[in-house]
Amino acid sequence: MEVAVGLVAQRDNERAQALAREIKTTLEEVQSASVDIVVDELTGEAIDAAGVSVDRMHDRDFVVSIGGDGTLLFVAREVGPTPILGVNLGEVGFLNAVSPADAVDAVTDLVTATTEADSLEGRTLSRLTATEANGDWELEPALNEIVIHGPRRGHGGGATIDVRVDGRRYVESHADGVLVATPTGSTAYNLSEGGPIVQPSTDALVVTQMAAADAMPPLVVDPGTPLEFTVSGADTASVISDGRNRQRLEPPVTVTVSLADDPITLVGPQGSFVDGLEKLE
Repeated sequence: MEVAVGLVAQRDNERAQALAREIKTTLEEVQSASVDIVVDELTGEAIDAAGVSVDRMHDRDFVVSIGGDGTLLFVAREVGPTPILGVNLGEVGFLNAVSPADAVDAVTDLVTATTEADSLEGRTLSRLTATEANGDWELEPALNEIVIHGPRRGHGGGATIDVRVDGRRYVESHADGVLVATPTGSTAYNLSEGGPIVQPSTDALVVTQMAAADAMPPLVVDPGTPLEFTVSGADTASVISDGRNRQRLEPPVTVTVSLADDPITLVGPQGSFVDGLEKLE
């Protein structure tokens, strides 16, 4: 059985590119007959190897993300449900559990596991999607959070946002915005806005207001709960997936947020969530 592996190194990071070269060389020398390896285009230019766009790695058995959590978020957007192994070159690394020193062994072990099993076991992470209530558009899935906000942050820049949970109003207030976070994203934007930290294995979502005039506490809900956000009182607004993919809104408008159909799977060694919390500032 030939194992198909993708390698993605953090953009413009020489350390990440060097590690990608080391992993590629080791796999080719040790298991050259059973491994098909591709690298992303920018890494290929840096290490003098043929490269492909990351979205073409969706058919790999697994993809190795080398960098910080931002690199893994990018990889997840491009390869969807394809299993991902995260190598941590960042500071906290909630998503990237493997240290650079252990990366070669971790990838080699995963290749061996792939040849011995029909599928890879790993940790499943839910993703979120946002849609316009009338179905005019749907935002790309978010691993961390969906944010709905007014024209800008700060005085005079918010919007009135009516938050409805399972069809009933939870709060209506002028606010900079409201976010819905997965457990994975609870330590990201959600935490900076005063939301709770949620253990990754918890089956829940968090709804957190951002600088609201009439604030309610952050709300932890079952992930299957219908969530609706009606935005008014502003000329324009936006909904954003993981800080990157943006949809412009023309209030009044209602946005629904729900679980996406395809979660992602992290494979390989899993780090300690509690140990990671010690690195938070």
